[in-house]
Amino acid sequence: MMFHSGRVWSCHSKWKPSSLLFLFALYIVYVPPSAWGCANCRVVLSNPSGTFTSPCYPNDYPNSQACKWTLRAPAGYIIQITFNDFDIEEAPNCIYDSLFLDNIESQTKFCGATAKGLSFNSSANEMHVSFSSDFSIQKKGFNASYIRVAVSLRNQKVILPQMLDTYQVSLAKSVSIPELRAFTLCFEATKIGKEDNEWTAFSYSDASFTQLLSFGKTKNGYFLSISGSKCLLNSVLPVKDKEDIFTESFEQLCIVWNNSLGYVGVHFKRNYGAVSCDSTISKVIPGNGKLLLGSNQNEIASLKGDIYNFRLWNFAMNSKILFNLSCNVKGNVVDWQNDFWNIPTLALKAESNLSCGSYLIPLPAAELTNCADLGTLCQDGIIYRIFIEIQNILHHPEVKVQSKVAEWLNSTFQNWNYTVYVVNISFHLSTGEDKIKVRRSIVNDQRLVILALLVYNATNNSDLEGRTIQQKLLRNNESLDEGLRLHRVNVRRLGICHDDEDPKGYKWPAIQPSVYNAPCPGKPGFYASRTCHHDPANTSLAYWGPPDISNCSSEANEVANQILNLTGDGQTLNSANITSIVEQVKRIVNKEENIDITLGSTLMNIFSNILTSPDRDLLESSSEALKTIDELAFKIDLHSTWHVNITTRNLALGVSSVSPGTNEISNFSIGLPSNNESYFQMDFESGQMDPLASVILPPNLLENLSEEDSVLVKRAQFTFFNKTGLFQDVGTKKGTLVSYVMACSIGNITIQDLKDPVRIKIKHTRTQAVPHPICAFWDLNKNEGSGFWNTSGCVAHKDSDASETICLCNHLTHFGILMDLQGTASQLDSKNTKVLTFMTNIGCGISAIFSAATLLTYVAFEKLRRDYPSKILMNLSTALLFLNLLFLLDGWITSFHVDGLCTAIAALLHFFLLATFTWMGLEAIHMYIALVKVFNTYIRRYILKFCIIGWGLPALVVSIVLASRNQNEVYGKESYGKEQGDEFCWIKDPVIFYVTCAGYFGLMFFLNVAMFIVVMVQICGRNGKRSSRTLREEVLRNLRSVVSLTFLLGMTWGFAFFAWGPLNLPFMYLFSIFNSLQGLFIFIFHCAMKENVQKQWRRHLCCGRFRLADNSDWSKTATNIIKKSSDNLGKSLSSSSIGSNSTYLTSKSKYSSTTYFKRNSHTDNASMDKSSSKLTPADGEQTSIIPVHQVIDKVKGYCNAHSDNFYKNIIMSDTFSHSTKF
Repeated sequence: MMFHSGRVWSCHSKWKPSSLLFLFALYIVYVPPSAWGCANCRVVLSNPSGTFTSPCYPNDYPNSQACKWTLRAPAGYIIQITFNDFDIEEAPNCIYDSLFLDNIESQTKFCGATAKGLSFNSSANEMHVSFSSDFSIQKKGFNASYIRVAVSLRNQKVILPQMLDTYQVSLAKSVSIPELRAFTLCFEATKIGKEDNEWTAFSYSDASFTQLLSFGKTKNGYFLSISGSKCLLNSVLPVKDKEDIFTESFEQLCIVWNNSLGYVGVHFKRNYGAVSCDSTISKVIPGNGKLLLGSNQNEIASLKGDIYNFRLWNFAMNSKILFNLSCNVKGNVVDWQNDFWNIPTLALKAESNLSCGSYLIPLPAAELTNCADLGTLCQDGIIYRIFIEIQNILHHPEVKVQSKVAEWLNSTFQNWNYTVYVVNISFHLSTGEDKIKVRRSIVNDQRLVILALLVYNATNNSDLEGRTIQQKLLRNNESLDEGLRLHRVNVRRLGICHDDEDPKGYKWPAIQPSVYNAPCPGKPGFYASRTCHHDPANTSLAYWGPPDISNCSSEANEVANQILNLTGDGQTLNSANITSIVEQVKRIVNKEENIDITLGSTLMNIFSNILTSPDRDLLESSSEALKTIDELAFKIDLHSTWHVNITTRNLALGVSSVSPGTNEISNFSIGLPSNNESYFQMDFESGQMDPLASVILPPNLLENLSEEDSVLVKRAQFTFFNKTGLFQDVGTKKGTLVSYVMACSIGNITIQDLKDPVRIKIKHTRTQAVPHPICAFWDLNKNEGSGFWNTSGCVAHKDSDASETICLCNHLTHFGILMDLQGTASQLDSKNTKVLTFMTNIGCGISAIFSAATLLTYVAFEKLRRDYPSKILMNLSTALLFLNLLFLLDGWITSFHVDGLCTAIAALLHFFLLATFTWMGLEAIHMYIALVKVFNTYIRRYILKFCIIGWGLPALVVSIVLASRNQNEVYGKESYGKEQGDEFCWIKDPVIFYVTCAGYFGLMFFLNVAMFIVVMVQICGRNGKRSSRTLREEVLRNLRSVVSLTFLLGMTWGFAFFAWGPLNLPFMYLFSIFNSLQGLFIFIFHCAMKENVQKQWRRHLCCGRFRLADNSDWSKTATNIIKKSSDNLGKSLSSSSIGSNSTYLTSKSKYSSTTYFKRNSHTDNASMDKSSSKLTPADGEQTSIIPVHQVIDKVKGYCNAHSDNFYKNIIMSDTFSHSTKF
């Protein structure tokens, strides 16, 4: 502008001074005032710190200045201003130039140089500085700096002291911590450096400095110490090994503890986890202690960093509340406010980026837009919906129209007799038919629709009608801006939600449609919310939505949620954990009078999670769990509904109200859902087409009830068990459970001896034909309270099929279908059970005695054990002896209830059983080599290799089993038989049993069968060629050979494969008799009836005429025809196998020159020697063929004898029989 003026001057140099004066006047009028100054001096300053100066500083300030600086800080801060330089025209009372400092509470005026170097603080978070100058005398002015100073602890962090003697950050003396049985503790922290040192973040101790509560890190990891018990938290903190949870930026950590459960919950980095700390169960943290931030001991340093926003509550929050925990939730014991702490100034440091700090965000002034801005006015007032249509005749800009209309609407109700507020104003372009019709006559017309809410605060109880508001707007039409005309006005009063109390204890007042927050009963600082909705179809109506009381969860809800977290996916629970959890849930159920659906669903999900554990871990707590589920169903709140359905993955609960004084009770069915909205679908009315389970109650169910019981009948409870681990019958073993379990009860009374039965239809878990379906109910009163399947009062209907069974019962309880695989439950009565058990014990005792006699005979007499068969027999006898002894001792050892001892005896029993099978197989292999291969095979260190296989292979199998699984999962205590307490230490895992026992025996059995056939064919063929005996003699000798060989190779064990169906009982007796006496038969055939054994007995054990002379050659045979040839024979496999009488048999089998191996008795070296003589057929005729039984005597075999139950449970699955002792 100055340049332009100069240009005019240069172009009109002949103008008069009056023209110049005119131009100067225009310049003064139109140039902005800031052009005269040196900067804009009417500003708002909101930075944490800065400076400002008078205009043109350090030059003189201009004349006629009117400046104003507004300094603002967030809540919790004050502003400190310092005048670094100050020089303003001085005058009495500063009547010319002055600086005015408005500190909200006080105002001060300065001039001259009086303020230089002075500092001033605001009393609030805002300060105003005004500067004015007159038309004459200018000075240098001033230079001021300002800074934001935190006064609220929310805007400051605490630097933890590293030495106790420097300073302490402690709780104020006016604040005392109460006795704590539960707590929630949250704080934010940083850590400087990466040193892996031990530290403590906070400590709470008593007067003697005993630690009551602290959190920190040691070499073992992060810990929480509670009354002397340390709980390690590493498993629930989402950090890697040797990493610190705190870094240089603040991270919030929340810790939750409850002494009733002994768990510690940790919320960190948006992750929640819980760890069990049983040592803190029932512990109490004493009150009135001393809380310090940092360590209170010289031995452990404080966390090297800062702490912020430390809060403490005396209750345990659940994970949902922790995820939504905001800065506004104050700790009800300790909060991050100045009043709670005693903090030295040097420990405080203000920062502007703290998570709960105050921030100044400049916003333009705006009108109230909704009821939330008016607070209680909307809740207490009456709301009207205003609809206004405006014609914009002159086509004013839309922004201008909106501004003018809003101004007109607010001014219309000013100074009115009614106190009203216009809120929520919105503008819309009209698109209705009315507008189109108007346009036909008025082409340039535009319509604008205004929607607004008018709130009337009826302070004087006077009524305000909608028509009155409408007339007020129409009368004020003239005040609208030119070109705008009021076309239509409509006013409607909005409905309200009436006061309500749902659920009990939560009071919702009558309000207009909006969100209402009600304080949680007994939980200060937390609120429940509920929305009042208006009806879109009729604005005069409103209704309440469902309340959200998640933040008001009771202690029971909080404890239940914490238990649910402990049982969630990925959590491993053992028997002790499950027992503790069931006990805690039982306490919750017993404590609550009415259980709402929220708490009920949580508890049902806990039981559902428990049911995923192995059945063996559920056994101890199953009875209490079932009783607790029944009690839970009885306490489900039905005040606001007729039916309650709770479905979980493994469990479902349905509760239905029963009308008092009527006999009408809903039937029940449960099936799979048609969609994925839930786990199961329940029906209380018509039933489903193909349910998993259904219950049809008879119409006369309640006819015979007493008056007292009739009053108690208010509900019917139905429970469906998808997993049946809680129903483990360890006593009767009536059969195998093959169906789901359905429970039904009416109120809390017992109903039995019904005239018309209850009809229960239950699906089988697998579609299969059940030979003998047994309908049974779970009787909790039997088996010393642990329960068992009782069939009394229940029968299976004839319409049952392979997929489901229909039961008819005359009472109500838990129902299930049992299946007996072979029908043993119906065939084996108690008499047969006792007989078989008696035979088992007697047979094993006899077998053990005669196995020991056989072994002792061969050990005592050295000449008997020179050949290979004798050595094989000794190893086999050893395995059988220990197998029988361990079996007889097993039941007695089990009674001590020592898990380690039980595992050891089961593993040893497994080992000697496999060793017995192996040595019987080796006996068959040796017999094949001796009688079929004869001289063609030579094996170095023959017996050594047999021993490695016979003892090493079973040891390898048992070792692999122990190494592959936890020993407590493989071996342990199992129950057998009908009598309670018939327990046995054996293999628990069915897979290991089938693979290492049944499979192992199957291989050995079929090998022995093959060898039996081959050997018998070979022996019978040889005997038939050269036998001079009659047919009767040959038959008897061969029969004796078959019997001897049968027991030798364990053929009687094969009876186990035929113990099925109707032949089950006979073969069980055959199995028990022959196997239990197997040791006796081996002793008879392979010891007592052997000639060389008898000679040794007579020589060393007899006296008188029974004693055999010492010069008798025990090894001399009946024929000496080929004695000379025999002298040249060594200990070949065949000669060893057949014994001293085998030479001639071997020679006859070759008919030609044969190469013999001569073996030194002291070495394994063999030399070949051609026989100088050849046998001819004539030679062979001079002597008789060796009988088959003598061959078998030399190729000995052996089998053990045990009772039916022992072998049947070892060789077959325990599902083959559930009646007899193992």
